[in-house]
Amino acid sequence: MAAPRIQDFGTAPCGAAVKRVQIENGGSRAAVITWGASLQDYRVTGWDGAVILGSPDLDAYLGPLRHCGAVVGRVANRIANGRARLQGKLIELERNENGVNCLHGGHTGSSQRNWTITDHDRERVVLALTLKDGDGGFPGTLKICADYKLDTEGALCLSLVARTDAPTFCNLAHHAYWSFDPDDSLRQHGLQVFARHYLPVDANLIPLGAPELTAGTRFDFGRVRPVRPAGDAVLDHTFCFAEIDGPRPMCKLRYGPMALDVQSDAPGVQIYDGAHLDSGVFPTLSGARYGAHAGLAIEPQAWPDAPNHHDYPDITLMPGETFQQVSRFHPHVCQ
Repeated sequence: MAAPRIQDFGTAPCGAAVKRVQIENGGSRAAVITWGASLQDYRVTGWDGAVILGSPDLDAYLGPLRHCGAVVGRVANRIANGRARLQGKLIELERNENGVNCLHGGHTGSSQRNWTITDHDRERVVLALTLKDGDGGFPGTLKICADYKLDTEGALCLSLVARTDAPTFCNLAHHAYWSFDPDDSLRQHGLQVFARHYLPVDANLIPLGAPELTAGTRFDFGRVRPVRPAGDAVLDHTFCFAEIDGPRPMCKLRYGPMALDVQSDAPGVQIYDGAHLDSGVFPTLSGARYGAHAGLAIEPQAWPDAPNHHDYPDITLMPGETFQQVSRFHPHVCQ
């Protein structure tokens, strides 16, 4: 008898049951858990093993794998000093990163909540979450929907939608760590990014100002090259794109015969080389402990600290408006 598509996956800190939903199509199989609306597993034809980092133990997601595979928000990435102006009013936010910045919406942002399954079938699962007015310091009740679907090519398509009842900020992002071999520590993984600009940052990973050209810098991935060349600094930066009406190619990850193609309509993509990863004592999808650089976070999103930079794409969301982001992640054997 086939295993049920929805299974128990533990108990959330609030006491609610966490569920795991399996979907399949195009030769691929994925699993999403309701905790953080997180992509918990993803397997594709032609490769022996998962193509993301994850764990079969919920406690890992409450600890060292916090944010892993999750939908982060209501504002992904960082807001400097936990402060921003909204319609002329200074908003004070949780400073949950080293007591300095607001990161991923605060201590209990969307990645640290148990979502509700609203629809599912063999190839698709839809989850919903409501963030209350004042959560993390953000105004407005925000209703979020995450729609995961495997298409006929086995690619994972994710649509994120949000609406508010009061002016607020919204910048949702998917925070999976991708790797075809976690033990490789990204040494043999090659990366190509289809962006000509990136955001330089300060010691707290806050953008310094306007985007700069990648050409001739550590951030020049115009052609596929190693993610972590010897001697290069940590990669935890946003690459910038012009705003368009539909998804466009953002980046490509290569390893041996495998490739991951990422498309999105977001104006940027945060790429983080997992320098601080450590799965600790918890089991992993590979069966071995994840260490530093075990996976590469590829997060389509708006630019960080946007409310404090008037020349960045605006992340203000007003009542009657809809936040929407569409991304496609396609791991496959190279032709």
